[in-house]
Amino acid sequence: MTKKSLKVQAYDNIKEKILNCEYAPGMHLNEAVLCETFHVSRTPIRDALSRLEQEGLVTIRSKKGIVVSSLSISEVNNIFELRLLLEPYSIRNYGYTLDERILLDYYQNLLRLDITQNAKTFFILDDNFHSFLNSAVPNHYIQEYFKIINNQNQRFRIITGQRAEQRLEDTRNEHLAIIKACIKKEWKAAADAMYEHLLQSKNATFELLLNRENLASVSSGEKMGND
Repeated sequence: MTKKSLKVQAYDNIKEKILNCEYAPGMHLNEAVLCETFHVSRTPIRDALSRLEQEGLVTIRSKKGIVVSSLSISEVNNIFELRLLLEPYSIRNYGYTLDERILLDYYQNLLRLDITQNAKTFFILDDNFHSFLNSAVPNHYIQEYFKIINNQNQRFRIITGQRAEQRLEDTRNEHLAIIKACIKKEWKAAADAMYEHLLQSKNATFELLLNRENLASVSSGEKMGND
């Protein structure tokens, strides 16, 4: 197996820490510290940071340094706005290219999975399912947007914590509805089902983020009151 170049290793390592929120949204990154952490020179680090900026995961500000991109409610809204435009479009216009055998496999796997015991497996299945549907689009510019969306999705999941059990079950049913429409080759119905699924996911994510912010505000207020 070909050994990864230093710049690819640096990119993979920094990206992994951003996606798992070890490098949290809004956190400032220091080139010298990154070099020391990953045992590489500034050149691979700068190359990695440039790629991550293109993917929307960091912001490089002149004289202000490198900042991990935020996950504000505004950012969440922007991502879902893009998903609501692109993912139903993908199914409606290119669903006919999807492999029916793979759709049936997803259907069976979703039915069999015990979500309460295997939430992590369900999240992986969820990501793979959306990636499979989106892969139907031949437009490479749209594919680049899908990569950005997938990255941010992973961060949403960690920042908001585990979803409510009922939302997981609802997500499963929404996925099954999408697959059923695809198997019937009812592409408009499948696109509409995807739109509704994303709308419900957006609302659930907003609720989790708002609850998180409210809890942070209460905690901050209690600390101030105890001073």
